[in-house]
Amino acid sequence: MNFAPRYLGRGSWLAQRDPRVLVLAVVCFVFAAIQVWDVRLMLVLLALAFAWYRSARIPFREVRRLWLFAIVFISLLVFGNGIIASGRVQRLPDGWEQHIYLYLPLLGSPISAENVTFAITQFLRFMSMIAIGMPLAFAIDPEVLGVTFARLGVPSRFAFAIDLTWRFIPSFAADFRTTLDAQRVRGMDFAPRSRGPVARLRRQVPVIVPTVVNAIAGAEDTIDAMDLRGFGTGPRTWLRELRLDRTDRAVLAGFVLLLVGATVAGFATSSSYLWIPPFMIPG
Repeated sequence: MNFAPRYLGRGSWLAQRDPRVLVLAVVCFVFAAIQVWDVRLMLVLLALAFAWYRSARIPFREVRRLWLFAIVFISLLVFGNGIIASGRVQRLPDGWEQHIYLYLPLLGSPISAENVTFAITQFLRFMSMIAIGMPLAFAIDPEVLGVTFARLGVPSRFAFAIDLTWRFIPSFAADFRTTLDAQRVRGMDFAPRSRGPVARLRRQVPVIVPTVVNAIAGAEDTIDAMDLRGFGTGPRTWLRELRLDRTDRAVLAGFVLLLVGATVAGFATSSSYLWIPPFMIPG
């Protein structure tokens, strides 16, 4: 595997942290966010997530397509969930009645202050999870991905499988581009003669088949190399050592406190229920 994921956050403050902190921060944040339904608190979590994301110094021009895809996908997911739910809203206080604005034509689904607030809260939650999780892909050195999960208690077989999978995806994409260029040099035209997805897929068959065969052959070579080195016959050691410094411990403690605070607030306050902005309630 001669290609690794792009290390876009190299040299940033977040890249200098122990990679285990990045993984555990995502876990703590996600479990904290799913307990919060108050849109005001959700905005605070969103600001925290984007501050964390900005500390990775990931160039926006390199990931703008990912963000565009994420925004479109989340918007469709939230909108579709609102239609499928037919106006039913979760996490409302007991005895609360919905304030309906109108009913969608044909579908008959009500649009109310409550389900609009619910959709906004869901959208903010998903966006904050993406922002907090994206540094996992771009701010962790690919060389330490396997040892990161191994030090988190994941068995070596699974940790090494995660490492190889992470490297395989960009390697497969690079092989695909190389094969595509080679076929073009030989005079093959890949311009689709029709706009249908099936026709486009057919035009790619001369590239997909050799790329997949090459990937399978490469995987077999990797398996043979691991077997020759005795992989799986005993405990595995790792060359890279990971150590938490004071900053790492402080950051990790902050996310643990965030999780604990969200859990306690969910039982002691109304943060686990939707908060409807007064200006959205019809007079």
